[in-house]
Amino acid sequence: MKKNALAVSASLLLGGLAALAPAADLRLAIDGSTTVGPIAKAFAEYLTRQDARFNITVSESGSGNGAKSLLNGTCDIATLSRDLKSGEKAAMDEKGVKPVVHVCGHDALTVVVHPSNKITGLTVEQLRDVYTGKITNWKELGGFDRKIVILSRDSNSGTFECFGELVLGKGVKVSSNAETAGSNGAVLQRIQSTPGAIGYIGLGYVTDAVKTLAVNGVESSPETVLDGTYPIARKLFMVTNGEPEKGSAAAMFLGLIHSKEGREMTEEVGFVPVFDGE
Repeated sequence: MKKNALAVSASLLLGGLAALAPAADLRLAIDGSTTVGPIAKAFAEYLTRQDARFNITVSESGSGNGAKSLLNGTCDIATLSRDLKSGEKAAMDEKGVKPVVHVCGHDALTVVVHPSNKITGLTVEQLRDVYTGKITNWKELGGFDRKIVILSRDSNSGTFECFGELVLGKGVKVSSNAETAGSNGAVLQRIQSTPGAIGYIGLGYVTDAVKTLAVNGVESSPETVLDGTYPIARKLFMVTNGEPEKGSAAAMFLGLIHSKEGREMTEEVGFVPVFDGE
């Protein structure tokens, strides 16, 4: 029912956006994941081009902060690169917030190293051993005799949560020697300047300035996310407090997810659009 409603909203949006909502309703605050940020920004730019009265702000304070913003009523849409936690759901229930989760795309947690690194791939077990500090030198993996510099994300990051769940396992902690980066971009910058570094980023952030590693023999790509062969893939989410009112700015924004234009924008920023029927 929700998907059909959103699809109708997207169709109406493309046919006559300005007539759908008065100017007072064209403000929208979005906050959360740095990974989902490029999708949210692309949608915001599209709507603003359609009607300059739109006033959409997109903040990237992290998935955890996005959930807090929705709880506190300071954003209309929270963006998350992980599922809502049980504690977040409980807090929302206590406060009368009714979270409605909208899948907005798919991503691969892509493992990246400096271009000079001769390693081409790792297994999930090897990644776990690196990030827990069991393996500390690239020579232990067939690489150069060089200390491994571990780059992880801060605990408020949905990317960190997913990596912990899909690679480390429940309750397993990252090595105390790991460096913490506040965003995908910060990981990229450190990798580019550090020959011994290893990190993980969203698929949409991969550039030629870093080298990607296969995981369990599978390269991260839209194709391997779609066919389910890449072992550390995830869904991306946009969450609202209740179902957005038909014709509202939030409904028009979310309507883009299943539209032709929205799918194209999601692909253009490096992610995998929602599946048919999702």
